[in-house]
Amino acid sequence: MSEQHEAIWASLPEGLEPEGYSLRRAFLLEHVDPGPPAPTVLDVGCGEGWFSEALRDAGAEPVAVDVAAEALRRAERRVPGLVTRLWAHDEPLPLDDNSVDIAWAGEVIEHVADVAPWLSELRRALKPGGTLLLTTPHVGRAALLGAAVSKRRFTDRFEPRSDHVHFFAPSTLGPLLEDLGFTVDDMRLAGGRPLARETILARATRG
Repeated sequence: MSEQHEAIWASLPEGLEPEGYSLRRAFLLEHVDPGPPAPTVLDVGCGEGWFSEALRDAGAEPVAVDVAAEALRRAERRVPGLVTRLWAHDEPLPLDDNSVDIAWAGEVIEHVADVAPWLSELRRALKPGGTLLLTTPHVGRAALLGAAVSKRRFTDRFEPRSDHVHFFAPSTLGPLLEDLGFTVDDMRLAGGRPLARETILARATRG
């Protein structure tokens, strides 16, 4: 698994802006109070560190975590002095219990093979009452209808070589979070237009 992730990053040119960056950055920073004290924010699936950079600029203390060493190298170049951690496959999240105020997972959960233990690790690292901020593509009725009526959209949505292994709607993501010890405070859709891509924006509190 780690070799696959490293190969993916090796194939990507450096400096690509994350998809939907402006929308997701606005959602993230909407829920980050710079303090004092400065909040510690886990940037899980940090990639090149675009969101860690935004968090640092906003006065927070990001901790960047990824499954690929190449991603972390790029993040460290983008954000000098950034605290980084490599999260090896089938290993616990390399953070102490109750150590972060906010956990940020932007467009990550859909890539995770086993989401229950992954979310449980995020919850473990959060302080009691801490905040989980999560975004993921919305696959609802409009997306499914678009895939049903268009061969191209079906192929794009369910491409077997895609690294998206799960598809979420609020009706499935909300109960999942509740089952794993979070209280869902807000869940809404943003972006898109009829039959186009929408994003789920979710905020939950560690119970």
